Amino acid sequence: MQPTLVALDQLGGSASIDEIDDRVALLLSLPDDMLEIPYPSGNGLVFPDRVSWARSHLKVAGLLESGGRGIWILTDAGRDAMALDGRHLQRLYRDARSERNTVNALDSSERMADLEEDEKQSTLDWRDELLTKLKGMDPAAFERLAQRILRESGFIKVEVTGRSGDGGIDGTGILQLSLMSFHVLFQCKRYQGSVGSGAVRDFRGAMMGRTDKGLIITTGTFSPDARREATRDGAPPIDLIDGEALCEKLKELHLGVRTVMVEHITIEPSWFDEI
Repeated sequence: MQPTLVALDQLGGSASIDEIDDRVALLLSLPDDMLEIPYPSGNGLVFPDRVSWARSHLKVAGLLESGGRGIWILTDAGRDAMALDGRHLQRLYRDARSERNTVNALDSSERMADLEEDEKQSTLDWRDELLTKLKGMDPAAFERLAQRILRESGFIKVEVTGRSGDGGIDGTGILQLSLMSFHVLFQCKRYQGSVGSGAVRDFRGAMMGRTDKGLIITTGTFSPDARREATRDGAPPIDLIDGEALCEKLKELHLGVRTVMVEHITIEPSWFDEI
């Protein structure tokens, strides 16, 4: 939890999940192979899951806030707590959790907090299930899925090439933006672990002389070095879509993911008392 607070402070007080993960890995000097360690059950990687729970605990303790759209914000209390070690931060979390569960345990705000906790766990469950399905797809079918995603996202003339010896380029498309258009090359990787910087460099080499826009889509994650390589100064930038972002995009486009809204009813006793 303490490196998470420091990471957010160094990133200016707010950051995306990927930015936090990358900075925490840097602060802890974790090598890429450690970032790729999966749970024995196969349900995701250990490192991003640990950082995710650290963010949740810090939020309960009032040291972080969720800004929506995957952005996290460091609170004033969080800045003050940066010097505390993990044991003291864990105590703040337990105290805040205990207070939240004992004061007005049945009021609507507490119920909403519990619902948010359940929703977080449910969110993890559906993503895990979806990623398991994606990783089990035939490579050609996964490329067709990427083609469908790009078309639904506004790309035109999207073609899957998948030719061997083409530098890992799986397809092409054109992104039309108002009066401008960009020719984009994309690559699909059904990975269990993390895509390294070498894969990004190889893909950029295949792009040279053909386009200035590239996109890599994976069911896994990208190492901090890969993310830095993708945005390296003086080189054509490459956009990266990891497994989590891929799940969110499929949900947003309603491709194989259906969202069901559940009605939640809350009784307000005070309303009846005022009659």
